[in-house]
Amino acid sequence: MILLGFWHGLALLLDSSNLPLPYQVAQVLWRETLSGQLPYHLGATLLRLVASFSIAMPLGCAAGIVLGRNARADAFFSHWLVVLLNVPALVTIILCYVWFGLVESAAIFAVVVNKLPNVIVTIREGARVLDKDLLEMAHCYQFGVRKTLIHVVWPQLYPFVMSATRAGLALIWKIILIVELLGRSNGMGYQLHLYFQLFDVASILAYTIAFIVVMQLIEQLILKPLEQTAQQWRR
Repeated sequence: MILLGFWHGLALLLDSSNLPLPYQVAQVLWRETLSGQLPYHLGATLLRLVASFSIAMPLGCAAGIVLGRNARADAFFSHWLVVLLNVPALVTIILCYVWFGLVESAAIFAVVVNKLPNVIVTIREGARVLDKDLLEMAHCYQFGVRKTLIHVVWPQLYPFVMSATRAGLALIWKIILIVELLGRSNGMGYQLHLYFQLFDVASILAYTIAFIVVMQLIEQLILKPLEQTAQQWRR
């Protein structure tokens, strides 16, 4: 409420189309929702987010565990990880579109490539600090690979997985906006680019607020309950 009041007061003070009043943004948000435009473009972006996240997280977790537990593999791939972490997302997106065309698979692949190194690095750090005593116990009791991963490795890696998840969602949707801006005909990025060309700040803010609300719902309804469930073993 404080932020809303500050926004309202500043908009009245400036009296500029570059900073519309909150109720004007709310009107645009309501109009775009009723017309179906906002749900359509928001849905397109969320589908790309889910697809990219579903690919990047399992691959990144698997690779991170391998690099964290295998010094030779880590030494070999660490330089490549540094390179991938420092390649600008824009460059990766442009190259994917040039090489594979302006198709959906190229867009998803570009997002995955940008997200994957971050997941690997985070999970690798978690795998490096796994409790050796617990691993030795699992080996002595012949847990097997699957049982060890589920009952020994996963509980210890969970904080790192959640960290990668939260950071990943924030990073992925920002990259998706660029992907949509450059080579898609729908999605939040496409709409934001359209309204930028029209200098329609109210619509830009309306679409931004809509996506922030959705991401907060994901955090409160999905991520936090998952975290609480997975942490029950500590009690």
